[in-house]
Amino acid sequence: MRFILRLIISGFAIWVASLWINGIEVESDGSWQHTLFVVAVVALIFTVVNTLVKPLVKIISLPLYILTLGLFFLVVNALMLMLTSWLSGLVGVGLDVDGFGTAVLGALLIAVITLVLSLVIPGSRNSNGRR
Repeated sequence: MRFILRLIISGFAIWVASLWINGIEVESDGSWQHTLFVVAVVALIFTVVNTLVKPLVKIISLPLYILTLGLFFLVVNALMLMLTSWLSGLVGVGLDVDGFGTAVLGALLIAVITLVLSLVIPGSRNSNGRR
């Protein structure tokens, strides 16, 4: 159940980022059904990337986290968003991220929305406070 909540929260955050940030686009034919499908697939890819790839990248880049006092998380989150964009293109659904700067802004917005929704929605966080 927690995975589904994370998926819904991620999908909502990506959708909001695509509305608010120029350069992040969810490619759709315009119908709400197709947009919902594309956002769901992109959210699934994003959640899997954050579950499998991000911990490995965080371990490898631990010295950079320490050196930048944690600000390197913006770079890692932006890279995860760009990886999601690339993988969604391979699957045939579209999340377009124009560049690294756009990915940093998008990752920051997605992180904030995800944090707020995870705090507000019951059951989306573990009992020890971790997602």
